[in-house]
Amino acid sequence: MSNVFSALLAAFKSLFHPRMLALLLWPMLLALALWVGAALLFWGSWVDSMNSLLQATPVEQWVAQGMWALAAHYLVSIVLLLLLLPAIYVTALLITAVFAMPLMVNHVAAQDYPDLERKRGGSTAGSIVNAIVAIAVYLVGWVMSLPLWLFAPFALVLPILLMAYLNQRLFRYDALAEHATREEYALVVERASLRLYLLGALLGLVQFVPVLNLFAPVFVALAFIHLCLSELREMRQAAEVSGSDHAVGPAHP
Repeated sequence: MSNVFSALLAAFKSLFHPRMLALLLWPMLLALALWVGAALLFWGSWVDSMNSLLQATPVEQWVAQGMWALAAHYLVSIVLLLLLLPAIYVTALLITAVFAMPLMVNHVAAQDYPDLERKRGGSTAGSIVNAIVAIAVYLVGWVMSLPLWLFAPFALVLPILLMAYLNQRLFRYDALAEHATREEYALVVERASLRLYLLGALLGLVQFVPVLNLFAPVFVALAFIHLCLSELREMRQAAEVSGSDHAVGPAHP
């Protein structure tokens, strides 16, 4: 797993380059502006919809009893605010993946992987489709897992597992699109699958750290760029060594 920790260290180093510092805050600020604007426009309808959902379940009767009755009026607003936090963070990740990744890949490749040939197996359409699939699977998993969040072990583990999936799926395509062929992309994902998920899980923890989560999207992207490009370089080097061995062939007496 040394590649994972090397990618984290390399991303931390890349983060302090002036070009990356210029990207640091705007994905999160843009996501925040989008969701705050949506909340200002649709908050009333969101509250009404949430109340309708609660009234269709035993939760509404339970909340309306005893000491919880005092907080029942504010429950829906609290729930909506709690839902907005991951929505803002995921939106910032999506903005980073779609709009900032090309610049970040070019910067990291020029600084740390100048020897890596660009074979341009990816495309803008592929990037968009990949982002849609990543977000759709994450949202479905998030909604389906909500009942399990009532139990302490699952409430701690499930958000990290979901973010591990989202991080690796969202960023791996764009990290390799410029340099890998389609076949190489599939091979890198296959051989580095565990490392991609581990990196995604470690970076998923950052979203729960106040202040640091403001900078997280760019750092997450940089870490996946470093991991994916280093995996691609190692795979090509191994293929070259293997090809050289076959070309030389066995020695004859």
